[in-house]
Amino acid sequence: MVKIEFAPLNIPLNRRFQTAAVLQWVFCFLFGAQCCFCVYVVIVLNGYWHVAALYALWLYLDWDTPQAGGRRSDWVRHWTVWKHFGDYFPIHLIKTCDLDPERNYLMGFHPHGILVAGAFGNFCTEYTGFRELYPGMTPYLHTLGIWFSFPFFREYLMSSGVVSCSKKSLTHVLSQKGGGNVSIIVIGGAAESLEARPGSLVLEALNRKGFVKIALRAHLVPVFSFGENDLFYQLKNPKGSLVRTIQECMRKTLGFSLPLFHARGVFQYSLGFMPFRQPIYTIVGEPIVVERNVSPSSDEVDRLHGCYLGALAKLFEQHKAEYGILENQHLIFT
Repeated sequence: MVKIEFAPLNIPLNRRFQTAAVLQWVFCFLFGAQCCFCVYVVIVLNGYWHVAALYALWLYLDWDTPQAGGRRSDWVRHWTVWKHFGDYFPIHLIKTCDLDPERNYLMGFHPHGILVAGAFGNFCTEYTGFRELYPGMTPYLHTLGIWFSFPFFREYLMSSGVVSCSKKSLTHVLSQKGGGNVSIIVIGGAAESLEARPGSLVLEALNRKGFVKIALRAHLVPVFSFGENDLFYQLKNPKGSLVRTIQECMRKTLGFSLPLFHARGVFQYSLGFMPFRQPIYTIVGEPIVVERNVSPSSDEVDRLHGCYLGALAKLFEQHKAEYGILENQHLIFT
């Protein structure tokens, strides 16, 4: 039987705010889309058909917005709740070199982790210093297009700077004249989340080459987030096991797969779905200069992909000792 370790009663108020901020974020991540859909159904069932019809018309007219740069809100991105969210872990964004605001960039974010806390905290809020570190740059975090099908939830996502990860969406952001746009893609996706557990250095990257073709419209930047995999434990799911087989089927069918994870609770530290208070250090590497090519050959894609993986491995090796990674530990590309 698991012995429950309860949180003390005299916890400072600011830490309670931090816990509340992360709790609402976890809830939105896991159940926000479903709850918004239920709200829409309740509106219809309660006879407010005119409201539902107006929103349906709006949805039809606005359908392509997540693929056309979205509709961010600086007000939402500056909500105080996000400051408490970032301070909970805390989340740090670390620059290794400048980015030219007259160019566009594609950042490959690694690892996915369970809930991609580092990517959200750094690129969807204004409290880890992105604008100060990279003046003149606007970040766009790309995610699965299915989430923009849910009423109301899509508005919430776009308000924080989240857009679709479709080719059309990426091309739109990276083709904007004048530069200053940064597309952030979590390269490993759902497949990599199934490997997310403390100490894991497994990255789903060897067969992920689609982003490289898009990157030939902009410069490519590797990003590694130390601590991302340390926020949750995950049920053992080795390849070939029943659990992993079900998860893989779900991923191939729906495009995403939720890992069976656990960490701490709100009022106790022994079991729950709240992430551990582990610091996240997101290191933004040096850009790989790419010559624009909208019709690259397979060899050109393979060459740039190999160059990218080499730069990512180099970035990891340069910084791993600072964040508790042993000398004999290296990234594993699968």
